[in-house]
Amino acid sequence: MTDRSTELADNLARVEERIAAACAAAGRDRGEVTLIVVTKTYPASDVRILHGLGVRHMAENRDQDAAPKAAACADLDIRWHFVGQLQTNKVRSVAGYADVVQSVDRPKLVSALSAAAVRADREIGCLVQVALDAESGRQGERGGVAPDRIEELADAVAAAPGLRLGGLMTVAPLAGPYAGRQQAAFERLMEFSSGLRAAHPAANMVSAGMSADLEQAVAAGATHVRVGTAVLGVRPRLR
Repeated sequence: MTDRSTELADNLARVEERIAAACAAAGRDRGEVTLIVVTKTYPASDVRILHGLGVRHMAENRDQDAAPKAAACADLDIRWHFVGQLQTNKVRSVAGYADVVQSVDRPKLVSALSAAAVRADREIGCLVQVALDAESGRQGERGGVAPDRIEELADAVAAAPGLRLGGLMTVAPLAGPYAGRQQAAFERLMEFSSGLRAAHPAANMVSAGMSADLEQAVAAGATHVRVGTAVLGVRPRLR
């Protein structure tokens, strides 16, 4: 094993221990929670090492980084998740490799993704990103729709050709009533998920929690956690 392989294996083992402990504390089976490793700013060589360690779900937040990395790893059985704010002019590229777009937050993006998915002859899973700090009719500072827009956007995704409604995603808000209250934020997201599943039973994915708060997300009931720094290390500063 190379030094980097050893480092990633050790980090991954520690994250796995945290997830397993959180599941045990919550009375959940470890198999109920999927780890997504966020590989943004790190090279394709790290993706290959992680794949060799058993990771199958990877995430990126910038198409200019993600597209060449996905192409370089096209021979691997990886499910790519796009988790960043997505501009419509990047949709055609993202539709070429992303299996899931977790940051759907406006009807215009739904239309663009649908057209691109049909053009690429692919089905793309979509999560509605919920901004728990957003007031009615507005978007959150970190992307996402206000809670009162979830139903409208979910229905649009479900009706769009080439798209599959997967569920909900959130990022713990830095402002508003849930600032500093990650578990309460994630529990609120679970309430929205229950309401969504009443109308769309298959939309059962709940993506919440990152390196610092994955335990709170697991305790609340998240099905997917997005972990970057705890696996890959402190990120180099973007130039």
